[in-house]
Amino acid sequence: MKNTTKKEQILVVDDSPDTLELLQRNLESKGYRVLTALGAVEAIKVLESVPIDLVITDLKMPEVDGLSLVRHIHENYKNTEVMMITGYPSIEGAVEAVKTGAEEYLAKPFTDEELFASVRRVLEKLRISRVAEKPLQPSPESRHGLIGESEAIRKVLRAIEKAASNLATILITGESGTGKELVARAIHYRSPRASSPFVPINCGGIPESLLESELFGYIKGAFTGAVETRAGFFQTAEGGTIFLDEISETSLTMQVKLLRVLQDKEIFLVGARQSQKVDIRIIAATNKDLLALVKKDEFREDLYYRLNVITIDIPPLREREEDILLLVKNFSTKFAKEFGKTLPRFSDKALQVLKSYDWPGNVRELENIIQRLIIMTEGDSIGIPDLPSLMRFSALQGVSPNRTLAEVEAEHIRIVLASVDGNKTRAGKILGITRKTLRDKLSKR
Repeated sequence: MKNTTKKEQILVVDDSPDTLELLQRNLESKGYRVLTALGAVEAIKVLESVPIDLVITDLKMPEVDGLSLVRHIHENYKNTEVMMITGYPSIEGAVEAVKTGAEEYLAKPFTDEELFASVRRVLEKLRISRVAEKPLQPSPESRHGLIGESEAIRKVLRAIEKAASNLATILITGESGTGKELVARAIHYRSPRASSPFVPINCGGIPESLLESELFGYIKGAFTGAVETRAGFFQTAEGGTIFLDEISETSLTMQVKLLRVLQDKEIFLVGARQSQKVDIRIIAATNKDLLALVKKDEFREDLYYRLNVITIDIPPLREREEDILLLVKNFSTKFAKEFGKTLPRFSDKALQVLKSYDWPGNVRELENIIQRLIIMTEGDSIGIPDLPSLMRFSALQGVSPNRTLAEVEAEHIRIVLASVDGNKTRAGKILGITRKTLRDKLSKR
């Protein structure tokens, strides 16, 4: 584990001096600033004088117990998270701790790695909460509608600026839903051709039998039904940019004709004997590995190198974790305004799930889910139960595999109960068991 770049301040509370010394030494070895307190009363005095990011407290302590301290922190310190440790673990105790305000519940004895992992999760949740509370700033025009502050998206923005200043052919790569057309539009509207047309074509969405006539146009009588001469997309884009999305879906025959356009800047209308010059810039995009297709003789090598003058690779959303919350805020604001609804507040736990989800559909999937949540959710808040079932418990990913099935089940039950504020009926429905079965499982632990 790398040391933290920012030294978060942690307060450890326990009535055992030996425990305090051990936890302080371990946490300081990871770069945290650690203060200690021999009990809740002393901890409250520290909280009143020093800003604390995280409090790690024992449950069983004389005078004032850990739950009372958790409740006090939850009610009085909005920007302080709490983690509970105890040598007397139970599901009921864990649920009560979480309901009171503890973010994590760690049973003794625990390993150093379990401690560090819990601390990382809690501090990440605090960071998420702080980001979510910041007012949404409108993106400056120069960002082309691309939302994010990650280095990955900054790299794309720099590439857009460089590509826009010349007229070279561009190949945009990236998974489906990452925003390849958005990048192509940004390049066009930052280029000298901005006042001319931008024509997007989904090559995979047009039947092969029609693609040639759609792209290049046709003359009257060229085929049955050609009752008049009609221009194609290349003529429509004259002076501007044509965007060929899903270029990998074109046939080898069509690729030969596209190669001619790139080489000679001219096209043949279907049925025509004379070529026609065109002044266009070509931007192509694909979600496949074109070089791999070339090696399998499924894509022309000469066309690949003609297209691949400038390449812009758009990273998947899972590699832009720090941008997810900004996108959630942006889409929430957009759809709340569009549907005339009050802008809802996402719970911290829901934001954690959204941030930890793998997003196979990338930004498009995120946008669709936020749109659905804004439409379907009643009230002014969105919590874990409102999220799609596929992602509802994605926050469980990455937990230690070295646990028994009973421990995993107990943890899952605890999280579900906490997510519905201890409501056993709702928890049973989510878990797919009856209230009686849930009650029996709780009584066995």
